[in-house]
Amino acid sequence: MTPTTSAHTAAPRLAGTHVLHGRELRSGVRLADTARFEDDEWPLAPAALQGQERGLTLRFAIVPPAYQRTLKTLSYVALSGPLPPDEPRPTISTVVSVFYNIGVFLRWLDDHHGGRAVSLVSAETLLEFQRFLLTEYRTGTRRHALRAAVAFLWRYRHGLGAEALRIDPRTIPGWKEQHNPRTENTTARIPEDVHARVLVWALRFVNDFADDILRAVARWEQLRVSGPRRHSPRGSNLINITRYLDDAHQAGRPLPGFNGQVNYAAIARSIGCNRRALDDHNDAIAEAVATLGVSDFAYLGVPIQGRLDGEPWIGGVSLDPIRDDSLTVLTQMLQAACYIVVAFLSGMRDSEVKHLRRGCCATEKDGNGNPYRWRVTSLAFKGEGTPSGVPATWVVGQSAATAISVLERIHQDRARDRTDWLFAPIKSGPGAGSAGRGGNIAMTVAGTNRQLNRFVTWVNDYCRTHDRGDGIPDVDGRPWRLSTRQFRRTLAWYIARRPGGSIAGAIAYRHHSVQMFEGYAGTTESGFRAEVEAEQALSRGEHLLAMIDHNEHTRLTGPAADEAQRRMEEMSQRPAFAGTVTTDRRRFLRLISLHGPAVYPGKYVTCVYTHSKALCRAGAEQPADAPDQAHCKPLTCRNVALTEQNVHAWHDELDTLDRDLASGPPLPPALTSRLEQRREQILAFLHRHQEQQ
Repeated sequence: MTPTTSAHTAAPRLAGTHVLHGRELRSGVRLADTARFEDDEWPLAPAALQGQERGLTLRFAIVPPAYQRTLKTLSYVALSGPLPPDEPRPTISTVVSVFYNIGVFLRWLDDHHGGRAVSLVSAETLLEFQRFLLTEYRTGTRRHALRAAVAFLWRYRHGLGAEALRIDPRTIPGWKEQHNPRTENTTARIPEDVHARVLVWALRFVNDFADDILRAVARWEQLRVSGPRRHSPRGSNLINITRYLDDAHQAGRPLPGFNGQVNYAAIARSIGCNRRALDDHNDAIAEAVATLGVSDFAYLGVPIQGRLDGEPWIGGVSLDPIRDDSLTVLTQMLQAACYIVVAFLSGMRDSEVKHLRRGCCATEKDGNGNPYRWRVTSLAFKGEGTPSGVPATWVVGQSAATAISVLERIHQDRARDRTDWLFAPIKSGPGAGSAGRGGNIAMTVAGTNRQLNRFVTWVNDYCRTHDRGDGIPDVDGRPWRLSTRQFRRTLAWYIARRPGGSIAGAIAYRHHSVQMFEGYAGTTESGFRAEVEAEQALSRGEHLLAMIDHNEHTRLTGPAADEAQRRMEEMSQRPAFAGTVTTDRRRFLRLISLHGPAVYPGKYVTCVYTHSKALCRAGAEQPADAPDQAHCKPLTCRNVALTEQNVHAWHDELDTLDRDLASGPPLPPALTSRLEQRREQILAFLHRHQEQQ
């Protein structure tokens, strides 16, 4: 028998109630200016505290009139009303998601059951809705979300009163279906060849092109503020016009045009004179046109100093907003480049990047005044227990700090629409459009995703136009779609896998993982360490399976070689790993976390971890289930096993020591003694294990 309840309290009288009274509001917003219960639309922007959040609105016309009060009451309970005991207040995005998913159920109820009240819905009706979902919605994830939304009509029954569902759908046999929720980070990482080119071009914008774009921004703002002079002395006009035409002749630059004719307004704007003043110089302008011609657009007249392969990277900054070389487009591409550099080289989430403000980056210098560390302060939201976020600090490299300074300069140079928010929408140049809707002070996730993919298109169009071969490659025959979530995931992969070489010619990825945490990975509270550790576990499991497949575990040497072989033989015989192909990242991570041996491959040694023998954990108060690789003592620890690759790494180390000892001029005696001692220790270490073979 399906459980029911009759203990429904009457819903409170809500007419005139401000539906956001239980929410923290954005700074400067008065509760009296927000939506009331009886309104047909409830704008939620006043309660969206993150600067990049969209200004979403609940529109109750999505359901038939018979159900609008029920949907309003449910939405009010979720936003500000009384919640069941121990149930947290849902976020604004959750409220919106439940709202639209409940709308599907209410519209179905109206179509198939003639407007039956929610309180009269039976178990049979809910199972009929379940069959409808199985027929109309292809994915289990979508069906699960729709069923979960219906359950809110029961979960919030004390707030809904007589409008509530009288049956808990979750207890109905046949209501549920097998559903595997995502428990791991399944965001796709950016392929290496794509990411390398994206970062190269982003760094070019930040380091090489930014000054030209920023000068163009400053020049445009100057023209907007000052405007043409109404009454200029005739002599000064003649001097300025003559200088303008001489510069055009010297540079071989066509005069700005529009529809094949000279654009007198653009010339007057560049000179800073009144348009009428040019009428006295028609002959000189016509002579320049005969020699130089007329372009189909107007340049801003800013000299280009940035170089790409020794040549100016662009002919000039145009004022035609539809052109790729326009001020409007270039400022947006510069902002996208800054986002790429900051997001990838900090490990920050999109919400954390979007809350960067002027003055957020502090530089630490050594005793000689040389900068060596940059700290960035923003707000962290995920897992912090407060919708308004908490202050957090990330340690970044110089490239990310430079990108932040570029963003500060963009907003500083804009005479109008100045803001402290570094990722506020930029309006520079004619035709730039509005700064966004819904009251968000920073760009939305969707807006940034569009900008990132516009950046890829811009780069590839530029490379085709200039016959360059370093564009951003396609993946499976189509451009890779960038999204804000991919940068953090990709950084975790690079840190965990530590591929050789470098990307973008400047950022080395061969740092030790602990150093990378300090340099790029951000604060512990950001949760980034867990993502890197997951990638390290995956890498370790793949490495161990490859060793087993090639029988490398039978050729190990060192004090822990026998134990390593035993553990890996046991791993190979586990049914879970037999024939495993690591295409399912989440499944393989669970396997290696639960059943993987405590064997940790490294460059110099393979650690066969046993806590009681681990010198890296000596003196630790609590036992640990993994080694501390930052404090590894490979020459003396009994947990060490060696692969052939490990032995080769030690021989490379010996070759380096020999070169250092033989180099001139002679090293200080103390340093020479330490290097010789190190060399003897390594030789003795290798000799012991060669005897073992």
